[in-house]
Amino acid sequence: MTEPRTGATLVLYVTDDCGLCDRAVDVLAQVRAPDFECIGIDGDRGLEARYGVRVPVLVDAVDGRELGWPFDAAAVASFLALR
Repeated sequence: MTEPRTGATLVLYVTDDCGLCDRAVDVLAQVRAPDFECIGIDGDRGLEARYGVRVPVLVDAVDGRELGWPFDAAAVASFLALR
């Protein structure tokens, strides 16, 4: 897993030109998620192998938990409550 570069503890793995990824960012905004970093998987063989068909995927960089799409505001709120 690629570590966030900004010190954020949440990572949203995305691909270029991904409508679902845009929707995932909107959901994170709805729940006022703490700082998160979007990391594109395009061109990274390891990330493409791990997340390629599952993006967007929200990952807690502290404990490694993952929340795969589809998710809504309630699912993200529950995910964040476990932190």
